[in-house]
Amino acid sequence: MPTEADRIARIADPFALLKAATERLAEAQREVTELSRLRQRVITELHGQGLSYAEIAAAAGLTRGRIHQLKQAAPAPESAFLGTSRVIIATPLKQEASNARPVLAAEDFAGANRLAELARSYRLEPTFEHIPLSGAIDLNRDGLVVVCGPRLSQDVAGVLATDPRFRFEKAADGPWTLRDLTTDEVHRAGMDSTPATDTDVAYLARLPRPDGNGLLLVLTGIHPQGSLGVIHLITHDLEDLYQRVGTGRFSVLVDVTYDPESNEPISVRARTPFYNHDEE
Repeated sequence: MPTEADRIARIADPFALLKAATERLAEAQREVTELSRLRQRVITELHGQGLSYAEIAAAAGLTRGRIHQLKQAAPAPESAFLGTSRVIIATPLKQEASNARPVLAAEDFAGANRLAELARSYRLEPTFEHIPLSGAIDLNRDGLVVVCGPRLSQDVAGVLATDPRFRFEKAADGPWTLRDLTTDEVHRAGMDSTPATDTDVAYLARLPRPDGNGLLLVLTGIHPQGSLGVIHLITHDLEDLYQRVGTGRFSVLVDVTYDPESNEPISVRARTPFYNHDEE
């Protein structure tokens, strides 16, 4: 049976052949990276179940040295928390008050770059995307990480409304809040409270895409400082997050205390339990 390489080799136009070969190489490399990660995950899981590397090697028809080599060469299993091969980091544009230009919040810019740096460290391929002022975004794509709340995108709001544990709600006096549907507790940002504090409440979840054919990672603070805080949690505690929720559906609220001068997070911790939707 002809392979994809055979098909590409038959392309007569040299520029079309070059383009097709380049695209196929990129796709193949992503597949190789993902298969390497999956292989390392299985080795780690089997070793965690009590099997020695020698036993794993014998069962797989490999040498013990090759098992160690494979384990060290592949991306760590927790990289799957972000995605497989490609990561699309989407952040919203906002209206600048002074001249009505669409701008990206400084916290979202910094956070997106930190997520991209983390992705690259796990040999994932990050790209950036801006959600326009209309809020329209195609959420039915693999590897999507959305840094946006319901105020700036109705498309994102529709996905957030499917969370069985939390709801974004506007308080009677105006600010957005987060309601825990399990306890009926309403969580409010410190800067919207009296007296005001340098704290925010952030949201992190993996929820079904609108088309039902996959999941997407979505995170946001009630304010931009919260978004930066939850990104701090991801970049510093990815292994723990992966151990808690894997690649399944979940949601959690996060407490963020930040420096009022720089808006950088000072302390970040889970405010609620990690609700695993796949176990419900």
